Amino acid sequence: MFNINDIKKIPEGISFNENLSLESKLMERSSQVLALDDVTAKGKLQYDDGFYLLNYQLDYTITLPSSRSLEAVVLENSLPVHEVFIEASEAEEKQELVEDDLVLVLEDDAIDLEESIMDNILLNIPLKVLTADEKAAEKLPSGQNWNLLSEEQYQSMQKEKKAENSPFAALTDFFDE
Repeated sequence: MFNINDIKKIPEGISFNENLSLESKLMERSSQVLALDDVTAKGKLQYDDGFYLLNYQLDYTITLPSSRSLEAVVLENSLPVHEVFIEASEAEEKQELVEDDLVLVLEDDAIDLEESIMDNILLNIPLKVLTADEKAAEKLPSGQNWNLLSEEQYQSMQKEKKAENSPFAALTDFFDE
């Protein structure tokens, strides 16, 4: 956690390189997360003309359930994070930036790096998580009276159905004789 008064005192900014253990905190916030390892954040926090700029590179390994089979899938992720904060006293003055979600309003007199990291990890959880076998398999799961279709298969079926239901479908063989 970085105090905003300390940030203002150092014009070149505060550099950090943190290895964090956030697995239990993140698992409390999301039941989707099965494990979290190797969380590192390396970057800089600085003050510039009323804005607090938080820039860092976030690297981590996360284990999530497969979206098809619920088997555990380990994913390594690396992403750049750029966040801009303003003090609550300046929020009215810069209301347009707040409304457009270009800045975050500080509720306390500190910037919590752990909170930022957890928020960004949760925001970057993919909707589609597949094991290596599921990615390689061309056939999608199916059961009794149901089957899973890809977007392309669904569009193809809709085109066929539309062609069959066309009032001119009966005329397609008319000129063959």
